Amino acid sequence: MKEYLVPTGDGEAQFIERRSRFIGHIFLTETEEEALARLKQMREQYWDATHNVYAYIIRDGATRFSDDGEPGGTAGMPVLQVLQREELYNVTCVVTRYFGGILLGAGGLVRAYAHGAKIAVDAAGRSIKRIWTNVYLPCPYSWYERIRLEVAAFGGMIRETQFGADVELDLLLPEEQTQGFLERVTDLSAGTIEGLIGKQEYRAFPLS
Repeated sequence: MKEYLVPTGDGEAQFIERRSRFIGHIFLTETEEEALARLKQMREQYWDATHNVYAYIIRDGATRFSDDGEPGGTAGMPVLQVLQREELYNVTCVVTRYFGGILLGAGGLVRAYAHGAKIAVDAAGRSIKRIWTNVYLPCPYSWYERIRLEVAAFGGMIRETQFGADVELDLLLPEEQTQGFLERVTDLSAGTIEGLIGKQEYRAFPLS
């Protein structure tokens, strides 16, 4: 897998369902050790909660979930399924419940825990992690807008722009798109604009 999705950062969201308060948390965890540390943190922070349900997925590692005392299959699995539907890796989700005195039933619990996970994912955001190639590309001002469009069309992004005698662009392009982008720019400009390929790096960027 050359590219995959991860949480952009930590996320938290909560809601009330028939007097029970559900608090969803999302964490970016690169290892199972980090995931377990986050679980410990949540259990200590919400020591008085009725349940601290969790699920985590570590790329090339473990996938785990727990109902934490809720009826089997009504809590941890729905949380895990949300993470899987969102295609997230290196992610830990904890949904904390403070019981409000009204039973939700099996179906109600499944919906509530899934909703708690989903709103936490939405709060955290998603980023795509892949190998990017750094490209330095100077161009005349008259080409600036066209180059911007081409960068977007090839799935890249402009990391930095400097305005001097020419526009100097510091670009990041997906590894597999770099050569095609450079050939496209060369063809469009009849060879008057050329980019310089720099280092490659494996990193995540938020999805718009």
